[in-house]
Amino acid sequence: MEATTSAERESSGGPAVEPKYDNLAKAFQATADRLGDETAIRMGDYAISWADLRKRVAAIAGGLADLGVGKGDTVAIMLNNRPEFIPIDMAAVTLGAIPFSIYQTSSPEQIEYVISDAAAKVVVIEEAFAPVFAKAKESLSSVEHVVSIDGDSGTTTLKDLESVDPDFDDVAATGVAGLDDELTLIYTSGTTGPPKGVQLTHRNLMGLVGGLDDLIATPDGSMGRVISWLPAAHIAERGANYYLPMIEGLEITICPDPRQIIAVLPDVRPTFFFAVPRIWEKLKAGLEAQLSSLPEEQAAMAAKGVEAAITKVRLEQAGEDVPEELAAAVAKADEALFAGLRVKLGLDQIVSVNVGAAPTPVEVLEFFHAIGIPVGELWGMSETCGASTINPPDKIKLGSVGPPVPGIDLRLADDGEVQIKGPMIMTGYRNMPDKTAETIDEDGWLSTGDIGEIDSDGYLKIVDRKKELIINAAGKNMSPAGIESKLKTASPLIGQCVAIGDARSYNVALIVLDPEYAPVWAKQQGIEADGIAALAENEQVLAAVQEAVDTANERMSRVEQIKKFTLVPDEWMPGGDELTPTMKLKRKPIGEKYSDEIEALYA
Repeated sequence: MEATTSAERESSGGPAVEPKYDNLAKAFQATADRLGDETAIRMGDYAISWADLRKRVAAIAGGLADLGVGKGDTVAIMLNNRPEFIPIDMAAVTLGAIPFSIYQTSSPEQIEYVISDAAAKVVVIEEAFAPVFAKAKESLSSVEHVVSIDGDSGTTTLKDLESVDPDFDDVAATGVAGLDDELTLIYTSGTTGPPKGVQLTHRNLMGLVGGLDDLIATPDGSMGRVISWLPAAHIAERGANYYLPMIEGLEITICPDPRQIIAVLPDVRPTFFFAVPRIWEKLKAGLEAQLSSLPEEQAAMAAKGVEAAITKVRLEQAGEDVPEELAAAVAKADEALFAGLRVKLGLDQIVSVNVGAAPTPVEVLEFFHAIGIPVGELWGMSETCGASTINPPDKIKLGSVGPPVPGIDLRLADDGEVQIKGPMIMTGYRNMPDKTAETIDEDGWLSTGDIGEIDSDGYLKIVDRKKELIINAAGKNMSPAGIESKLKTASPLIGQCVAIGDARSYNVALIVLDPEYAPVWAKQQGIEADGIAALAENEQVLAAVQEAVDTANERMSRVEQIKKFTLVPDEWMPGGDELTPTMKLKRKPIGEKYSDEIEALYA
């Protein structure tokens, strides 16, 4: 890893790692040949070996070829997390085609837009999405074949597709795609305009995996385990829980309901686990609720142990010596409490555990490091094929997203915007040459839209999204993510929050109670209220949240402080009006939906 240069305005991950394979399909076939009868995918009672997975991929590829799918053709896939996704996607890749996924929460208009933009002739769906797809298809002229995997609403079924040419020659087919051919399209969420189709190549993917290989020791087969649970339309899911396992040979457990991910962890005991910040926040809130519910003496001991461990983490992060007495106290707490918590969570065999896609409060990271789960932030975007920087498991800096992976160069523009260059950079946005030119300059530098800082070790810190910075009526620039982080860490009662203050004289916030912690806390306080909506109106709850806001304000400059807030009486769900499927805030839609509540705070 190379250090920063030019007074921390640049950072380099060093030379790129040379790709081992020409395309993803060849890498998958090598993995399948190497691991043979070991389990590749499992869900409940279902399991399939690597050898049988390869046979199924070949059979589906034969069926798709019979439908006319070939090199450069796009194939749309709209499925929940289920075992069929991987062989279908890999079958298209085997033919040199370009499979892409559609978010399960998409409206007919959104489905119609991305399929038209991609010009997909073949669409694969499950029956759950047949009604919404049927409405979209009314305006689609490109679609010639609809494959239903579990019903008869399409023009053919997956079963029929697999029976067309079960002995299809997958080795011959994989020769058509090269490193610079397109692998997939990742459509952005489109919250600030039409979705953009990010064009990623096999070289982009191989560059990413090679870079990660250089940083993390990857056990394979049943010794390396991941959980597929995020939407396949998101680059984080495709990279961490599909592409990487296919190349490295990690066993994949399918979690069909993302709301059950915390319950699935103990069954899988993953060696690699990636989750968005909200999952870690919920885990922390749940653990704190459990610990506070212990008998009084045990709860006090647990709190003391966590406090000592956090103190130790902070000393280590500051590069300071840890007193022997403190180290002994933390070791005792680990043996008596933390080790059991890791087993209970299913995170006791972690090789690398990461968080990304949005800012994570440092206090959340400190908590997990304290109990022996070294969560490291990473950073990337669809346009960079996922992780561009990552905290190495043995060199994590809390508050940073780590140094660039091998092959990646970073620099800061004059205004602090992070710019990136390397083999993982997309070729451009599909059918949007003007947007592509705005994003990638003639020298190959991509402007990310993130404001960042680089330290003397080359580690990057993300401040906020450039377009989301609050600029108040006096012209002061502020990071809403920074403000929101302080609010959420001030009390586990706060599940979600949005800071508002652009062009205003002061800042306000919309706050959503944590749906798991708030009822537990209320019961402990003797509050009788049924559900989040009732709790949001309770005077005792309001007072507790006000106390948390006051605590957060003490950690902010006067201009950043929240002067007023309102409790939103609803839970914000992934893929709903307020959150993307990966739980990022939809700031503009939130501002529009809650305009009356916001204006009332400024009245």
